[in-house]
Amino acid sequence: MLWLLPLCLFSCREDEYVTYMTDEDTGVPSVEETHFDGLYILNEGNMGSNRCTLDYLDLSGTDSTIHYYRNIYAERNPSTVKELGDVGNDIGIYGSKLWIVVNCSNKVEVCEARSTRRLGQVNIDNCRYLAFDGGFAYVSSYAGPVQVAENCPLGRVYKVDTLTMQKVDSVVVGYQPEEMAIVDGKLYVANSGGYRVPLYDNRIMVIDLATFQVIKEIEVDVNLHRLLADSHGQLWVTTRGNYFDVAPALYCLKDDKVVARLEVPISSMTIVGDSLYYIGTTFSYVDGGYKKDFGIVDVALQRCSVAVTFEAPEIKNITLPYGIIVNPHDRDFYILDAKNYVSSGELLHFDADGHFLWRVSTGDIPSRGVFLKSK
Repeated sequence: MLWLLPLCLFSCREDEYVTYMTDEDTGVPSVEETHFDGLYILNEGNMGSNRCTLDYLDLSGTDSTIHYYRNIYAERNPSTVKELGDVGNDIGIYGSKLWIVVNCSNKVEVCEARSTRRLGQVNIDNCRYLAFDGGFAYVSSYAGPVQVAENCPLGRVYKVDTLTMQKVDSVVVGYQPEEMAIVDGKLYVANSGGYRVPLYDNRIMVIDLATFQVIKEIEVDVNLHRLLADSHGQLWVTTRGNYFDVAPALYCLKDDKVVARLEVPISSMTIVGDSLYYIGTTFSYVDGGYKKDFGIVDVALQRCSVAVTFEAPEIKNITLPYGIIVNPHDRDFYILDAKNYVSSGELLHFDADGHFLWRVSTGDIPSRGVFLKSK
């Protein structure tokens, strides 16, 4: 890889101190046969701190042991002012490009997927999440400033040409749209309404990709967030509730109708095969505590039946589980621990049976990850 030079340096750029890339040798032997060269980890950084960073776990086998590289974007793009920016919200690879949504910096950074060298950016106000299809990137946006207000604007979804990195269209959706999923030529958008508390949105908007128009609204529950499609044409959507008397839950939709509900707080989830892996952290304003959940749902049953609950002590002792990433081939998985939200987090690696393997420190608030496929 291009960043195999270990650095631990500090530089002053316009009176702002920048931490350059650091290399941590995990001491874990590399695997010779792998489907992936590496795993990118996006660190949000606390809002207002301008500390969004990008880490990289090298799985390529070029070294005898696995290395973890922190803050690779700064080292690869030394001329970029303020580097990635404020609050990394989503990350994805489409074709040869790496796309990074930087929420409060109102932009989507686009890089070469293998070198992470910057190619350009797409300016989108209060952008949130990504979806890709047919040569286009779809970006959900709050379409307004970071401000809690009943009269906040409706959100939008922007259509971006992945070759030119130019916006080509947009459509109005619900309030504060979050994650999206694509099924049978339709883009489903989960709306939270988080800025209008307590008047949360409860709708999934359905956009016909051929016309790029909203064709349907599906009412589910208040404060929608995560949204994934499985191989059976089902949609899985999470709700965060109202943090008081409406509990968070996971819903399954089939043919645009709710067919199942599981009352479990979910902060991150991913689907591999017929398994929906989830972690959950929900703060209660009633008792001031966090509820943490870890498990797997069998999506083929068309009902939210928990098949496995992880019992490893290292999982139980995670402070603030914030993201989960599963290897789609070997089913080993990674959990991201945000710790206290203002200092370094952790990446913890487990085998497919939930046994702890190793851990490394990350940037501030690790939240999302994407595998880089082998050449």
